[in-house]
Amino acid sequence: MLKKLTKHGNSLALVIDRPILDLLRIDVETTLEISTDGKHLIVGAAEPSPRRKKFEAAQDEAHQRFGKAFRKLAE
Repeated sequence: MLKKLTKHGNSLALVIDRPILDLLRIDVETTLEISTDGKHLIVGAAEPSPRRKKFEAAQDEAHQRFGKAFRKLAE
């Protein structure tokens, strides 16, 4: 697939087609990691940091254990 960059303000943007986004499970909320090998641009979903993984696990556990109480407090 050949693509051209498009002007976006003072920058250039690469538009990624929906089928490719769906295949890679990338959406507007996905943090991307961009790197290069000096010749090619490499774009992929960024791996969450160990600290982020630990936080999300604790958050999931809290919701499992106290979800009903959280909902009642929110009302």
